[in-house]
Amino acid sequence: MIINTGGRTDTVNYFSDWLIKRFEEGFVYSRNPLFPNTVYKYNLNPEIVDCVIFCSKNYKPILEKLHKISDKYNVFCHYTITAYGKDIEPNVPNLEESIETLIKLSQIVGKQRIAWRYDPILLTTNYTIEKHIQTFEYLAKNISPHIAFCIFSFVEMYKKLEKNMPEIIPFSDNDKKVILKALGQISKKYNMKIQTCASGEDFSQYGIYQSGCITSEILKRANNIEFKKIAHKGNRKNCKCMPSRDIGAYDTCLNGCKYCYANKNPDIAYKNFKLHNPNSPLLLGDLKETDTIIEGKQESFITPQFKLF
Repeated sequence: MIINTGGRTDTVNYFSDWLIKRFEEGFVYSRNPLFPNTVYKYNLNPEIVDCVIFCSKNYKPILEKLHKISDKYNVFCHYTITAYGKDIEPNVPNLEESIETLIKLSQIVGKQRIAWRYDPILLTTNYTIEKHIQTFEYLAKNISPHIAFCIFSFVEMYKKLEKNMPEIIPFSDNDKKVILKALGQISKKYNMKIQTCASGEDFSQYGIYQSGCITSEILKRANNIEFKKIAHKGNRKNCKCMPSRDIGAYDTCLNGCKYCYANKNPDIAYKNFKLHNPNSPLLLGDLKETDTIIEGKQESFITPQFKLF
């Protein structure tokens, strides 16, 4: 079983103490976002948890404690660093701070266990094609020696984003071609592998691979483990990721990113954040009398001979 800690919120940044405690106590509860009175319980025994996936825009709060998880579990870290400033990502560290933290993270877990995410790519009058290319090269130059590969995607214009970011300028086909060509050339220049995320398009002519961001092949290379053959269907269109269990909660991230799909709006996130109890098995709040606890379905995807070691 794959445990995902960062699909619904930036757990590493804002709930690191809670996260460490859950692994120390060996279990966690996860509330079903569609049926709130249904709570899943997951055993965090290293014999069942094949890998722990992190996704964050700031690993600094967990750096000193991360070894408590990475010493016992296979891990993989997604680190999102983009061109955007406080106008779009209000509570995200600046580029220099992010680069410094990523390098420290690489020293702790190893570069083979880190993917740099440059996504989503979106255009405004402030964040032009030229701005993206310039920033991407600056980041690639400083980050590439400390990561396994880079993941990028173009923004998806879902309804909530149309409301939250009316300033977005739609991509033309030529806009995408210019960006793709530049990303491919820069990645080649710094000997950095680059791939898509949840894209059905073929960008191989630009030296860009098509893949999922949590695949058995990626986790195999990162942790020297072998997986059984399992379906990689993901949870949205064109997603090529393997199955995972998310232990986070929507509407709890304080990063305030305007393009975020996991928060309805920042005010709700701040309100919910006050309900967080670091000693609770749930990320948000505590169990209620009306809750039904269900033992989550758990099985290892790693082949038995690798489990022996």
